[in-house]
Amino acid sequence: EASEVKNLTMGQLLTRCGPWIGHINPINKRSPDVTKAWGTKSEHLLRINDHDFTMRPGFGGPAVPVGVDVQVESLDTISEVDMDFTMTLYLRHYWKDDRLSFRSNNNQSMTFDGRLVKKIWVPDMFFVHSKKSFTHDTTTDNVMLRVYPDGKVLYSLRVTVTAMCNMDLSRFPLDTQTCSLEIESYAYTDDDLMLYWKEGNRSLNTDEKISLSQFLIQEFHTTTKLAFYSSTGWYNRLYINFTLRRHIFFFLLQTYFPATLMVMLSWVSFWIDRRSVPARVPLGITTVLTMSTIITGVNASMPRVSYIKAVDIYLWISFVFVFLSVIEYAAVNYLSTLQERRERKLRERLPCTCGLAHPGMLSSNYCDMDPNTTGHYGMPEENGVKREQMLVQLAMENDQVTGHVGSSAYNSMWIDTHAIDKYSRIIFPASYVFFNVVYWSIYM
Repeated sequence: EASEVKNLTMGQLLTRCGPWIGHINPINKRSPDVTKAWGTKSEHLLRINDHDFTMRPGFGGPAVPVGVDVQVESLDTISEVDMDFTMTLYLRHYWKDDRLSFRSNNNQSMTFDGRLVKKIWVPDMFFVHSKKSFTHDTTTDNVMLRVYPDGKVLYSLRVTVTAMCNMDLSRFPLDTQTCSLEIESYAYTDDDLMLYWKEGNRSLNTDEKISLSQFLIQEFHTTTKLAFYSSTGWYNRLYINFTLRRHIFFFLLQTYFPATLMVMLSWVSFWIDRRSVPARVPLGITTVLTMSTIITGVNASMPRVSYIKAVDIYLWISFVFVFLSVIEYAAVNYLSTLQERRERKLRERLPCTCGLAHPGMLSSNYCDMDPNTTGHYGMPEENGVKREQMLVQLAMENDQVTGHVGSSAYNSMWIDTHAIDKYSRIIFPASYVFFNVVYWSIYM
């Protein structure tokens, strides 16, 4: 046989071996692509190419019901400055599309990733009042589609959304805020698509580990309402409502306690001698500047709202108390200086009153005092504090030219120049305690 093959020409060889060469030539026939064949089988099973999925299921008939449930994964940030919050959630949609029904012997569902979502009809949900949102795509798009033999569909995706929350900060930081995430169809009105919570309030589930540094999450609940747009009509809108109560301990340490201590520090000046100007003046100025710094720091982290917040009331009342303590010393110093001037003028005008024995008149020690100082005129001490004397001329029986003083020429009136400080030691603390009682009874 080998000798016969050698004697054959090339044409004769091609004629004899042609049928076998056609079967083994890879150019003429390639092995089937398993991946492509599986994709083609699934699309053929769902008959995707046989229907127009640009229209909703049951187009022209009643509205297609779309159930929704949500699993809240995390509540990330609450911003008072931007008036918004950020939430990550699993959003699931349930509806029935007869166009996707298929035959199944074991009645099992088929699960697909996001590639099939682009070829079929899905509800066009969006978040009302959202500032930004995105679907997670690590490591692949976090989208899942599950189709059942009777045409029921489960469409789930993982989304992070930042939405607006209109906060009322009039009770800040003793406030409770209620925010909501709103879900709505963009194109289909309630005549074409009926949105509803699949299992009522149980359709909203939360992770037990959700916690915030500044807030305590009190409640999550769902509601449903109709939204009207003048140009397009009525739409079903789903609400995810949650209530947050702010933790107060942080603000007690950073704001309320420092402000209270500054007010109490300003009271120290009431126990300092009025003549100690270098001690009392810097103390008052320091407390005023410190209160200004506290107020500025609090307002720097808050939005510029046009109403008064609870913390503003406390800080500004505290600032007024500190400011009044400075004014109190100014009043004490002014009245003391005015009294000394009057006494000096009286000493210059009055003759020596040594030897007067009339009751209520000056003692003989008056002549021994230095006329340029504020004397105590030999009066006894009361409670360790010497009283100072202001002389008031009430009447004169004879002309001063004679140099004689009648029995009712002068009377003396005793005035304690420390009286303002003594009263302030009681009035200021009592008033501030009363303010705190009223404040905390209102806002707590």
